[in-house]
Amino acid sequence: MSSPSDPSTGAATRAPQGGAPGPSAFRTAGSFLVSRVQQIGIFIALVVIVLLFQGLTGGRLLTAGNVANIIVQNSYILILAIGMVMVIIAGHIDLSVGSVAAFVGAATGVMVVQWGWPWWLAIVVGIVLGAVVGAWQGFWVAVVGIPAFIVTLAGMLIFRGLTQITLGNTQITPFPTEYRQLGGGYLFPELFPASTSPAEWITVGLGLLTLVLFLGSQLRGRGKRIKLGVEGEPAWWFWTRTGFGALLIVLLTYLLGIAEGSRGTPIVLIVLGILVVTYSIVMQRTRFGRHIYAVGGNRHAADLSGIRSKRIDFMLFVNMGMLAALAGIVFTGRLNSAGPGAGNLFELDAIAAAFIGGAAVQGGIGTVVGAITGGLIMGVLNNGMSLMGVSTDYQQFIKGMVLLLAVAFDVYNKRRARSLG
Repeated sequence: MSSPSDPSTGAATRAPQGGAPGPSAFRTAGSFLVSRVQQIGIFIALVVIVLLFQGLTGGRLLTAGNVANIIVQNSYILILAIGMVMVIIAGHIDLSVGSVAAFVGAATGVMVVQWGWPWWLAIVVGIVLGAVVGAWQGFWVAVVGIPAFIVTLAGMLIFRGLTQITLGNTQITPFPTEYRQLGGGYLFPELFPASTSPAEWITVGLGLLTLVLFLGSQLRGRGKRIKLGVEGEPAWWFWTRTGFGALLIVLLTYLLGIAEGSRGTPIVLIVLGILVVTYSIVMQRTRFGRHIYAVGGNRHAADLSGIRSKRIDFMLFVNMGMLAALAGIVFTGRLNSAGPGAGNLFELDAIAAAFIGGAAVQGGIGTVVGAITGGLIMGVLNNGMSLMGVSTDYQQFIKGMVLLLAVAFDVYNKRRARSLG
Protein backbone atom coordinates (compact mmCIF):
# COMPACT_ATOMS: atom_id res chain seq x y z
CA MET A 1 0.00 0.00 0.00
CA SER A 2 1.39 3.39 -0.94
CA SER A 3 2.07 6.00 1.69
CA PRO A 4 -0.10 9.11 1.90
CA SER A 5 1.60 12.19 0.57
CA ASP A 6 2.02 15.59 2.12
CA PRO A 7 -0.23 18.02 0.22
CA SER A 8 2.22 20.86 0.66
CA THR A 9 5.40 19.13 -0.43
CA GLY A 10 4.32 15.93 -2.13
CA ALA A 11 6.67 13.96 0.13
CA ALA A 12 5.43 10.66 1.50
CA THR A 13 4.60 10.38 5.17
CA ARG A 14 4.43 6.94 6.72
CA ALA A 15 2.45 5.98 9.81
CA PRO A 16 4.31 3.96 12.42
CA GLN A 17 3.61 0.27 12.81
CA GLY A 18 0.30 -0.56 14.44
CA GLY A 19 -1.69 1.83 12.26
CA ALA A 20 -1.45 4.93 14.50
CA PRO A 21 -0.60 8.14 12.65
CA GLY A 22 2.80 9.60 13.32
CA PRO A 23 3.63 13.17 14.37
CA SER A 24 4.17 14.21 10.75
CA ALA A 25 0.65 13.10 9.87
CA PHE A 26 -0.75 15.13 12.77
CA ARG A 27 1.23 18.15 11.63
CA THR A 28 -0.07 17.76 8.09
CA ALA A 29 -3.70 17.41 9.19
CA GLY A 30 -3.35 20.21 11.72
CA SER A 31 -1.78 22.65 9.29
CA PHE A 32 -4.44 21.89 6.70
CA LEU A 33 -7.27 22.40 9.18
CA VAL A 34 -5.73 25.67 10.33
CA SER A 35 -5.57 26.86 6.71
CA ARG A 36 -9.27 26.07 6.28
CA VAL A 37 -10.41 27.15 9.74
CA GLN A 38 -12.84 29.79 8.51
CA GLN A 39 -14.61 27.57 5.95
CA ILE A 40 -14.69 24.59 8.30
CA GLY A 41 -15.75 26.70 11.27
CA ILE A 42 -18.93 27.86 9.52
CA PHE A 43 -20.19 24.31 9.00
CA ILE A 44 -19.15 23.24 12.49
CA ALA A 45 -21.04 26.24 13.90
CA LEU A 46 -24.19 25.24 12.00
CA VAL A 47 -23.98 21.65 13.26
CA VAL A 48 -23.37 22.77 16.86
CA ILE A 49 -26.28 25.23 16.76
CA VAL A 50 -28.61 22.59 15.31
CA LEU A 51 -27.62 20.02 17.95
CA LEU A 52 -27.86 22.62 20.72
CA PHE A 53 -31.41 23.66 19.84
CA GLN A 54 -32.41 20.07 19.15
CA GLY A 55 -31.61 19.38 22.79
CA LEU A 56 -32.99 22.62 24.20
CA THR A 57 -36.31 22.23 22.37
CA GLY A 58 -36.80 18.59 23.34
CA GLY A 59 -36.28 17.29 19.81
CA ARG A 60 -38.78 19.66 18.17
CA LEU A 61 -36.23 21.40 15.92
CA LEU A 62 -35.56 18.44 13.61
CA THR A 63 -39.13 17.30 13.13
CA ALA A 64 -40.28 16.97 9.52
CA GLY A 65 -42.74 19.84 9.70
CA ASN A 66 -40.34 22.22 11.44
CA VAL A 67 -37.49 21.56 8.99
CA ALA A 68 -39.84 22.36 6.12
CA ASN A 69 -40.90 25.53 7.97
CA ILE A 70 -37.26 26.61 8.39
CA ILE A 71 -36.71 26.25 4.65
CA VAL A 72 -39.90 28.07 3.65
CA GLN A 73 -39.61 30.83 6.27
CA ASN A 74 -36.01 31.68 5.33
CA SER A 75 -36.15 31.05 1.59
CA TYR A 76 -36.32 34.72 0.58
CA ILE A 77 -33.37 35.60 2.83
CA LEU A 78 -31.33 32.77 1.30
CA ILE A 79 -32.19 34.01 -2.20
CA LEU A 80 -31.07 37.52 -1.24
CA ALA A 81 -27.89 36.15 0.39
CA ILE A 82 -26.78 34.62 -2.92
CA GLY A 83 -26.83 37.97 -4.66
CA MET A 84 -25.54 39.85 -1.63
CA VAL A 85 -22.43 37.74 -1.23
CA MET A 86 -21.52 38.40 -4.89
CA VAL A 87 -21.92 42.14 -4.34
CA ILE A 88 -19.82 41.98 -1.16
CA ILE A 89 -17.09 39.93 -2.85
CA ALA A 90 -16.78 42.74 -5.40
CA GLY A 91 -16.30 45.23 -2.56
CA HIS A 92 -19.79 46.77 -2.49
CA ILE A 93 -22.91 46.61 -0.34
CA ASP A 94 -26.62 46.79 -1.19
CA LEU A 95 -28.97 48.33 1.40
CA SER A 96 -31.99 48.47 -0.90
CA VAL A 97 -32.85 44.79 -1.41
CA GLY A 98 -35.65 44.74 1.18
CA SER A 99 -37.33 47.75 -0.38
CA VAL A 100 -36.87 46.37 -3.90
CA ALA A 101 -38.41 43.06 -2.80
CA ALA A 102 -41.38 44.93 -1.30
CA PHE A 103 -41.78 47.07 -4.44
CA VAL A 104 -41.79 44.11 -6.82
CA GLY A 105 -44.17 42.20 -4.55
CA ALA A 106 -46.51 45.20 -4.57
CA ALA A 107 -46.23 45.62 -8.34
CA THR A 108 -47.00 41.96 -9.04
CA GLY A 109 -49.88 42.18 -6.57
CA VAL A 110 -51.41 45.03 -8.56
CA MET A 111 -50.89 43.09 -11.80
CA VAL A 112 -52.50 39.88 -10.57
CA VAL A 113 -55.18 41.02 -8.14
CA GLN A 114 -56.26 44.40 -9.52
CA TRP A 115 -55.45 44.14 -13.22
CA GLY A 116 -56.29 40.46 -13.59
CA TRP A 117 -53.04 39.44 -15.30
CA PRO A 118 -52.10 35.74 -15.45
CA TRP A 119 -49.95 34.83 -12.43
CA TRP A 120 -47.05 33.59 -14.56
CA LEU A 121 -46.93 36.81 -16.61
CA ALA A 122 -46.88 38.90 -13.43
CA ILE A 123 -43.93 36.86 -12.11
CA VAL A 124 -41.98 37.26 -15.37
CA VAL A 125 -42.67 41.00 -15.50
CA GLY A 126 -41.72 41.26 -11.83
CA ILE A 127 -38.31 39.67 -12.47
CA VAL A 128 -37.78 42.03 -15.43
CA LEU A 129 -38.77 44.96 -13.20
CA GLY A 130 -36.16 43.84 -10.69
CA ALA A 131 -33.54 43.81 -13.45
CA VAL A 132 -34.52 47.36 -14.45
CA VAL A 133 -34.21 48.49 -10.83
CA GLY A 134 -30.78 46.83 -10.64
CA ALA A 135 -29.73 48.52 -13.87
CA TRP A 136 -30.83 51.89 -12.44
CA GLN A 137 -28.67 51.44 -9.35
CA GLY A 138 -25.82 49.87 -11.33
CA PHE A 139 -25.73 52.95 -13.56
CA TRP A 140 -25.11 55.26 -10.61
CA VAL A 141 -22.47 52.96 -9.15
CA ALA A 142 -20.61 51.86 -12.30
CA VAL A 143 -21.03 54.82 -14.66
CA VAL A 144 -21.41 57.86 -12.42
CA GLY A 145 -19.09 56.48 -9.75
CA ILE A 146 -21.20 57.09 -6.64
CA PRO A 147 -20.36 54.60 -3.84
CA ALA A 148 -22.80 51.71 -3.68
CA PHE A 149 -23.52 52.43 -0.02
CA ILE A 150 -24.96 55.86 -0.91
CA VAL A 151 -26.76 54.69 -4.06
CA THR A 152 -28.48 51.79 -2.34
CA LEU A 153 -29.26 53.85 0.77
CA ALA A 154 -31.10 56.24 -1.55
CA GLY A 155 -32.65 53.23 -3.28
CA MET A 156 -33.91 51.91 0.05
CA LEU A 157 -35.87 55.15 0.53
CA ILE A 158 -36.95 55.48 -3.11
CA PHE A 159 -38.36 51.98 -3.51
CA ARG A 160 -39.96 51.97 -0.06
CA GLY A 161 -41.76 55.12 -1.11
CA LEU A 162 -42.74 53.57 -4.46
CA THR A 163 -44.08 50.53 -2.61
CA GLN A 164 -46.37 52.73 -0.52
CA ILE A 165 -47.44 54.71 -3.59
CA THR A 166 -48.17 51.53 -5.57
CA LEU A 167 -50.28 50.05 -2.78
CA GLY A 168 -51.85 53.30 -1.64
CA ASN A 169 -50.71 52.35 1.88
CA THR A 170 -53.11 49.39 1.88
CA GLN A 171 -52.61 45.64 1.57
CA ILE A 172 -53.43 43.63 -1.54
CA THR A 173 -54.87 40.16 -0.96
CA PRO A 174 -55.71 37.37 -1.78
CA PHE A 175 -53.42 36.02 -4.49
CA PRO A 176 -54.14 33.13 -6.88
CA THR A 177 -53.23 29.66 -5.65
CA GLU A 178 -50.57 29.22 -8.35
CA TYR A 179 -48.81 32.42 -7.30
CA ARG A 180 -48.81 31.35 -3.64
CA GLN A 181 -47.31 27.95 -4.43
CA LEU A 182 -43.89 29.43 -5.23
CA GLY A 183 -43.53 30.80 -1.70
CA GLY A 184 -45.25 28.18 0.41
CA GLY A 185 -46.39 25.28 -1.74
CA TYR A 186 -45.19 21.68 -2.02
CA LEU A 187 -44.70 19.44 -5.03
CA PHE A 188 -47.88 17.58 -5.97
CA PRO A 189 -49.91 18.65 -2.90
CA GLU A 190 -53.03 16.91 -4.21
CA LEU A 191 -51.40 13.55 -3.47
CA PHE A 192 -50.82 14.18 0.22
CA PRO A 193 -54.18 13.27 1.80
CA ALA A 194 -53.35 9.61 1.24
CA SER A 195 -51.40 7.97 4.06
CA THR A 196 -48.99 6.35 1.62
CA SER A 197 -48.75 9.18 -0.87
CA PRO A 198 -46.72 8.70 -4.08
CA ALA A 199 -45.38 12.19 -3.39
CA GLU A 200 -43.27 10.67 -0.62
CA TRP A 201 -41.51 8.53 -3.20
CA ILE A 202 -41.16 11.52 -5.49
CA THR A 203 -39.39 13.37 -2.68
CA VAL A 204 -37.17 10.36 -1.99
CA GLY A 205 -36.41 10.07 -5.70
CA LEU A 206 -35.40 13.73 -5.87
CA GLY A 207 -33.21 13.23 -2.83
CA LEU A 208 -31.48 10.21 -4.33
CA LEU A 209 -30.98 12.05 -7.62
CA THR A 210 -29.45 14.97 -5.72
CA LEU A 211 -27.18 12.56 -3.84
CA VAL A 212 -25.97 10.89 -7.05
CA LEU A 213 -25.34 14.25 -8.75
CA PHE A 214 -23.51 15.57 -5.67
CA LEU A 215 -21.22 12.55 -5.38
CA GLY A 216 -20.62 12.52 -9.13
CA SER A 217 -19.66 16.19 -9.23
CA GLN A 218 -17.34 15.83 -6.23
CA LEU A 219 -15.55 12.78 -7.64
CA ARG A 220 -15.32 14.27 -11.12
CA GLY A 221 -13.96 17.55 -9.78
CA ARG A 222 -11.33 15.83 -7.67
CA GLY A 223 -10.32 13.66 -10.60
CA LYS A 224 -9.80 16.70 -12.81
CA ARG A 225 -7.79 18.51 -10.14
CA ILE A 226 -5.54 15.49 -9.60
CA LYS A 227 -5.04 15.11 -13.34
CA LEU A 228 -4.01 18.77 -13.64
CA GLY A 229 -1.85 18.56 -10.51
CA VAL A 230 -3.73 21.32 -8.66
CA GLU A 231 -5.47 19.31 -5.93
CA GLY A 232 -5.22 21.39 -2.78
CA GLU A 233 -6.74 19.10 -0.15
CA PRO A 234 -5.70 15.68 1.20
CA ALA A 235 -7.79 12.61 0.47
CA TRP A 236 -8.99 12.22 4.07
CA TRP A 237 -10.48 15.69 4.05
CA PHE A 238 -12.11 15.20 0.67
CA TRP A 239 -13.88 12.07 1.88
CA THR A 240 -14.82 13.70 5.19
CA ARG A 241 -16.29 16.73 3.44
CA THR A 242 -18.06 14.67 0.80
CA GLY A 243 -19.43 12.23 3.36
CA PHE A 244 -20.77 15.09 5.48
CA GLY A 245 -22.52 16.62 2.47
CA ALA A 246 -24.01 13.26 1.49
CA LEU A 247 -25.23 12.72 5.06
CA LEU A 248 -26.99 16.09 5.03
CA ILE A 249 -28.75 15.25 1.76
CA VAL A 250 -29.89 11.87 3.14
CA LEU A 251 -31.11 13.46 6.39
CA LEU A 252 -33.04 16.17 4.56
CA THR A 253 -34.57 13.58 2.22
CA TYR A 254 -35.69 11.49 5.18
CA LEU A 255 -37.22 14.44 7.01
CA LEU A 256 -39.07 15.78 3.97
CA GLY A 257 -40.17 12.50 2.44
CA ILE A 258 -40.28 9.65 4.98
CA ALA A 259 -40.43 10.94 8.57
CA GLU A 260 -43.75 11.25 10.36
CA GLY A 261 -45.47 14.53 9.51
CA SER A 262 -43.52 15.05 6.28
CA ARG A 263 -45.30 17.06 3.60
CA GLY A 264 -42.96 16.48 0.69
CA THR A 265 -40.59 18.84 -1.08
CA PRO A 266 -41.23 22.61 -0.81
CA ILE A 267 -41.27 24.15 -4.27
CA VAL A 268 -39.03 26.97 -3.08
CA LEU A 269 -36.41 24.36 -2.07
CA ILE A 270 -36.19 23.29 -5.72
CA VAL A 271 -35.77 26.95 -6.69
CA LEU A 272 -33.05 27.39 -4.06
CA GLY A 273 -31.24 24.25 -5.20
CA ILE A 274 -31.17 25.47 -8.80
CA LEU A 275 -29.92 28.91 -7.72
CA VAL A 276 -27.17 27.52 -5.47
CA VAL A 277 -25.86 25.14 -8.14
CA THR A 278 -26.07 27.75 -10.91
CA TYR A 279 -24.40 30.56 -8.99
CA SER A 280 -21.75 28.27 -7.52
CA ILE A 281 -20.79 27.27 -11.06
CA VAL A 282 -20.80 30.93 -12.14
CA MET A 283 -18.53 31.98 -9.29
CA GLN A 284 -16.13 29.03 -9.48
CA ARG A 285 -15.93 28.07 -13.14
CA THR A 286 -16.69 31.09 -15.30
CA ARG A 287 -14.67 34.11 -16.32
CA PHE A 288 -17.35 36.41 -14.91
CA GLY A 289 -17.00 34.79 -11.48
CA ARG A 290 -13.20 34.99 -11.54
CA HIS A 291 -13.43 38.65 -12.49
CA ILE A 292 -15.71 39.36 -9.52
CA TYR A 293 -13.09 37.94 -7.16
CA ALA A 294 -10.33 39.86 -8.97
CA VAL A 295 -12.19 43.17 -8.72
CA GLY A 296 -12.92 42.64 -5.04
CA GLY A 297 -9.38 41.55 -4.27
CA ASN A 298 -7.65 44.48 -5.96
CA ARG A 299 -9.69 46.73 -8.22
CA HIS A 300 -6.72 48.71 -9.51
CA ALA A 301 -4.79 45.56 -10.45
CA ALA A 302 -7.92 44.15 -12.09
CA ASP A 303 -8.27 47.28 -14.22
CA LEU A 304 -4.61 47.11 -15.24
CA SER A 305 -5.05 43.47 -16.26
CA GLY A 306 -7.83 44.38 -18.66
CA ILE A 307 -10.87 43.45 -16.55
CA ARG A 308 -13.77 45.83 -17.15
CA SER A 309 -14.59 46.45 -13.52
CA LYS A 310 -17.39 48.92 -14.27
CA ARG A 311 -19.17 46.33 -16.39
CA ILE A 312 -18.78 43.79 -13.56
CA ASP A 313 -20.30 46.26 -11.09
CA PHE A 314 -23.22 47.02 -13.40
CA MET A 315 -24.02 43.34 -14.01
CA LEU A 316 -23.79 42.56 -10.29
CA PHE A 317 -26.48 45.10 -9.46
CA VAL A 318 -28.70 43.92 -12.30
CA ASN A 319 -28.35 40.41 -10.90
CA MET A 320 -29.05 41.62 -7.38
CA GLY A 321 -32.19 43.36 -8.57
CA MET A 322 -33.46 40.18 -10.21
CA LEU A 323 -32.82 38.10 -7.09
CA ALA A 324 -34.45 40.76 -4.90
CA ALA A 325 -37.48 40.63 -7.19
CA LEU A 326 -37.63 36.84 -6.90
CA ALA A 327 -37.32 37.08 -3.11
CA GLY A 328 -40.15 39.61 -3.05
CA ILE A 329 -42.40 37.34 -5.12
CA VAL A 330 -41.61 34.35 -2.87
CA PHE A 331 -42.31 36.38 0.27
CA THR A 332 -45.53 37.84 -1.10
CA GLY A 333 -46.74 34.41 -2.19
CA ARG A 334 -45.96 32.90 1.19
CA LEU A 335 -47.89 35.61 3.06
CA ASN A 336 -50.65 35.76 0.43
CA SER A 337 -50.45 39.52 0.85
CA ALA A 338 -48.50 42.53 -0.45
CA GLY A 339 -48.14 45.22 2.20
CA PRO A 340 -46.33 48.56 2.60
CA GLY A 341 -44.13 47.14 5.40
CA ALA A 342 -42.98 44.04 3.51
CA GLY A 343 -39.24 43.44 3.22
CA ASN A 344 -38.38 45.39 6.36
CA LEU A 345 -34.78 44.59 7.47
CA PHE A 346 -34.35 41.96 4.75
CA GLU A 347 -31.13 43.67 3.69
CA LEU A 348 -29.65 43.31 7.16
CA ASP A 349 -30.46 39.60 7.30
CA ALA A 350 -28.94 39.05 3.85
CA ILE A 351 -25.78 40.99 4.75
CA ALA A 352 -25.50 39.09 8.02
CA ALA A 353 -25.85 35.76 6.19
CA ALA A 354 -23.02 36.70 3.80
CA PHE A 355 -20.63 37.80 6.55
CA ILE A 356 -21.43 34.91 8.88
CA GLY A 357 -20.86 32.63 5.89
CA GLY A 358 -17.28 33.81 5.50
CA ALA A 359 -17.42 36.83 3.18
CA ALA A 360 -14.67 39.35 3.89
CA VAL A 361 -15.52 42.93 4.81
CA GLN A 362 -12.86 44.21 2.40
CA GLY A 363 -14.12 42.08 -0.49
CA GLY A 364 -12.45 39.41 -2.59
CA ILE A 365 -13.46 36.47 -0.36
CA GLY A 366 -16.72 34.56 -0.03
CA THR A 367 -18.75 31.71 -1.49
CA VAL A 368 -22.37 31.08 -2.38
CA VAL A 369 -22.45 27.94 -0.22
CA GLY A 370 -20.98 29.90 2.68
CA ALA A 371 -23.69 32.56 2.36
CA ILE A 372 -26.39 29.87 2.33
CA THR A 373 -24.82 28.32 5.42
CA GLY A 374 -24.76 31.70 7.14
CA GLY A 375 -28.42 32.20 6.26
CA LEU A 376 -29.29 28.79 7.69
CA ILE A 377 -27.45 29.64 10.91
CA MET A 378 -29.60 32.77 11.25
CA GLY A 379 -32.71 30.79 10.36
CA VAL A 380 -32.02 28.03 12.88
CA LEU A 381 -31.30 30.65 15.55
CA ASN A 382 -34.62 32.36 14.85
CA ASN A 383 -36.59 29.14 14.75
CA GLY A 384 -34.92 27.56 17.76
CA MET A 385 -35.36 30.63 19.94
CA SER A 386 -38.99 30.92 18.86
CA LEU A 387 -39.61 27.29 19.83
CA MET A 388 -38.09 28.06 23.22
CA GLY A 389 -40.30 31.11 23.66
CA VAL A 390 -37.43 33.63 23.61
CA SER A 391 -38.79 37.16 23.06
CA THR A 392 -37.94 39.05 19.87
CA ASP A 393 -35.82 41.64 21.68
CA TYR A 394 -33.47 38.95 22.97
CA GLN A 395 -33.49 37.31 19.54
CA GLN A 396 -32.28 40.55 17.94
CA PHE A 397 -29.56 40.92 20.58
CA ILE A 398 -28.29 37.36 20.05
CA LYS A 399 -28.30 37.66 16.25
CA GLY A 400 -26.38 40.92 16.48
CA MET A 401 -23.75 39.31 18.69
CA VAL A 402 -23.41 36.38 16.29
CA LEU A 403 -22.81 38.78 13.39
CA LEU A 404 -20.27 40.80 15.37
CA LEU A 405 -18.36 37.66 16.40
CA ALA A 406 -18.34 36.36 12.82
CA VAL A 407 -16.81 39.57 11.48
CA ALA A 408 -14.34 39.70 14.39
CA PHE A 409 -13.32 36.15 13.55
CA ASP A 410 -12.68 37.20 9.94
CA VAL A 411 -10.57 40.17 11.05
CA TYR A 412 -8.60 37.96 13.45
CA ASN A 413 -7.86 35.43 10.72
CA LYS A 414 -6.56 38.16 8.39
CA ARG A 415 -4.28 39.63 11.05
CA ARG A 416 -2.99 36.17 11.88
CA ALA A 417 -2.31 35.43 8.22
CA ARG A 418 -0.39 38.72 7.84
CA SER A 419 1.68 38.02 10.94
CA LEU A 420 2.56 34.52 9.73
CA GLY A 421 3.33 35.83 6.27
